[in-house]
Amino acid sequence: MKHFPFFGKLFAALLLAVLPACSGRLPRQAQAVLSQIKAPVFRAVDYPAADFGAVADSLTDCRDAINAAITQCSDEGGGRVVLPEGKVFCKGSINIKSNVNLHIPEGCELVFSADPLDYLPAELTVWEGTEMYNYASFLRADHCNNIAITGKGVINGNARDGFARMRPQRSAQQDTLRQMGIDLVPVRERYFGAHSIMPPNMIEPFGCKNVLIEDVTIHDSPYWVIHPLFCDNVTVRGVTIESFNRNNDGCDPEYTTNVLIENCVFNTGDDAIAIKAGRDQDAWRIGQKTAGIVIRNCKFSSRCNGLCIGSEMAAGVEDVYMYDVQVGSCYSAIYFKSNLDRGGFIRKVWVDNIAVDSVRTAFIRFENNYHGGRGGFHPTRFSDFRISNVHGRKSNECGFYAIGVDGFPIKNVELENIVLEDCATPYTLVNTEDIRFKNVVINGVLFPEVPEDTEAAQLRTD
Repeated sequence: MKHFPFFGKLFAALLLAVLPACSGRLPRQAQAVLSQIKAPVFRAVDYPAADFGAVADSLTDCRDAINAAITQCSDEGGGRVVLPEGKVFCKGSINIKSNVNLHIPEGCELVFSADPLDYLPAELTVWEGTEMYNYASFLRADHCNNIAITGKGVINGNARDGFARMRPQRSAQQDTLRQMGIDLVPVRERYFGAHSIMPPNMIEPFGCKNVLIEDVTIHDSPYWVIHPLFCDNVTVRGVTIESFNRNNDGCDPEYTTNVLIENCVFNTGDDAIAIKAGRDQDAWRIGQKTAGIVIRNCKFSSRCNGLCIGSEMAAGVEDVYMYDVQVGSCYSAIYFKSNLDRGGFIRKVWVDNIAVDSVRTAFIRFENNYHGGRGGFHPTRFSDFRISNVHGRKSNECGFYAIGVDGFPIKNVELENIVLEDCATPYTLVNTEDIRFKNVVINGVLFPEVPEDTEAAQLRTD
């Protein structure tokens, strides 16, 4: 091992200087994914929600007016439903329909009610990886084509006075739902209705094709903020999230293909990005992997983790490309997580040009025993990762962490041009295969290309 005490800061400066050039090395597979993603186009016709009775006085319930405008717009071939400037109050879910762009202009704040009963009747969803009937998401589209939510306005979930007070984690109700998924109870019987303590997600296009979410600012979400579910061709662009309730993931594509997340700023109470593909037996039954995900030119800060895949990923996740991203303070910055109930796979992941401030656990982390397991033995298969040009300033626990399972190693992982400073432990490797270091410097030490195995160590989880 060679020591370079000042090499980290020098490399960080060089890394920032070459950020734009590095993206020119984008793999052909990523270029192929990007060629498939096209933002929807709409008729140049506006439907002002005010013409249907919407009043921006912060008191009048505008839900019926907005939904009426959306219905007429869709029935007449599509266009833009434009909300008025001011505070637009909505008691319940807005249902976007095909060929409709819901436009929230600058100066408009769409404020949702805090009463959970306003989000009934229950609708089919996937909650933490298990299908069920639950409260309707706040902005939903059901099996639609060509839909959008755009504009420089604000979407305020108003959840801290309602849904955010619910505590589903480790509850009897959460346990019942998960057992229903394991036992493959018919989905129509997984109905919790008004008794549910499981909050809905904020924005949830369900079974949609050609989706655009652009430029809006989102506050105070009830649960996951943006949850594309069973979708194809999704663009999330220029979105700002400031939402710090429990389980406020930023964007979680699930059972979804061909997704572009770019030019976004997320400050979240949970994972900024968490790519999903269902939980355990329920996901195996559905059998729809998540694939073709591109995340670029974003800034993320989180009270939990930064760029994640999992832990609900049992149907499999592959072909993920993440580059030119800044990650602020968080638990783990680049995190691939599963547990022994999941099965499935995480593979073909390419990560490049990631700048990280500080982490409480690890800059780069692979874990096959994430918390929440129910005693199964279906290890996830991790393979084919290329991670390059990562600079991290400080880790309280570990730099690079990868622990596989006997007989199911984490394999074929290449780290290149990695500089991790001020790490309590440089790396932990257990049950791995074909891990390669190329110019990996941790705590000023240049490590050999074939790193040695280490003793196991347990990191904290979020």
